[in-house]
Amino acid sequence: MAIQSNADKATRFLAMCTAGQVRQAYDTYVSDDFRHHNAYFPEDRESLLRGMEESARAEPDKSFTARQVIESGDRVAVLSHVRRGNVGIDIAVVHILRFENGRIVEMWDIGQQIPADSPNRLGMF
Repeated sequence: MAIQSNADKATRFLAMCTAGQVRQAYDTYVSDDFRHHNAYFPEDRESLLRGMEESARAEPDKSFTARQVIESGDRVAVLSHVRRGNVGIDIAVVHILRFENGRIVEMWDIGQQIPADSPNRLGMF
């Protein structure tokens, strides 16, 4: 079995969470002492896990596409396109994940809605 890079783990973790496999993603990739910087949830592992599970239940048709993945040392940055199909919203999201011993121990995320009528022909990706 090939060894997964941290970039592969980060991308797979985010894809699984978006697809509703939140608990399995956490069990596979996230450290027990995980913490995060999402402003809408307490910083502990279980709070964000439950929030992600609720989001997956509320929006089962959400999609995730990684557009750029950058790995440097213990950090991975993933620029992704998240589509919230039930409300017709597209979001550009950047996740920064820090790894220890092959598991995610810390995460930051920021997002911006993609405007439908941007004058920038290059788009956000």
